[in-house]
Amino acid sequence: MSPLGRVAYNNSYQKSLDMAPFEALYGRPCRTPLNWSEPGERVTFGLDLVIQAEEQVKFIHDNLKRAQSRQKSYSDKRRRPLVFEKDDHVYLRVSPMKGVHQFGVKGKLAPRYVGPFKITEQCGPVAYRLELPPHLAAVHDMFHVSQLKKLPEEVIDTSQIQIQPDLTYEEKPIKVLDQKQRSTRRTINFYKVQWSNHSEEEATWEQEQFLRTKYP
Repeated sequence: MSPLGRVAYNNSYQKSLDMAPFEALYGRPCRTPLNWSEPGERVTFGLDLVIQAEEQVKFIHDNLKRAQSRQKSYSDKRRRPLVFEKDDHVYLRVSPMKGVHQFGVKGKLAPRYVGPFKITEQCGPVAYRLELPPHLAAVHDMFHVSQLKKLPEEVIDTSQIQIQPDLTYEEKPIKVLDQKQRSTRRTINFYKVQWSNHSEEEATWEQEQFLRTKYP
């Protein structure tokens, strides 16, 4: 992005911030070429330079607004609001302690769901209270709609895993399916590992050092 492009972006109103990024960072609006029209500024910078810079910044700013509008339109078309009713039964998403950043990637170990649980109350437009079993008493019983799912395919019986209060559970390697080596300046051993609560098709390649450190 050009310098003027960055200026225009950093001084464009962002709905999520309710202000421009520059103002959020520094606590005041930025002086941009648009401010050069103030009395005395045109003499300092020269009329042609001021007009040219103003036109460029306005052009970039307008393009950014149009792009943001298009992105919002595309996002709104794809977004389908989830709505549940009282007494509906839903599944609750849980994440392996190893990290959602890896398990959430398609083809890797995906987040799993436990349940089903009964909805006892709708708490606002996007939150629901669930009827949880006694062994999940440490878990807060109100959940955002994004954590709920009606008919997931990746369900785990809650009796098989230890759910933590933060809705995570521990994954453990149960079988090594294959191995390979990768050589650069040194040789690194990799093992194809099947994890607990997952099929062989979801096995991942892990470095030997990671496995020895994490699972001695």
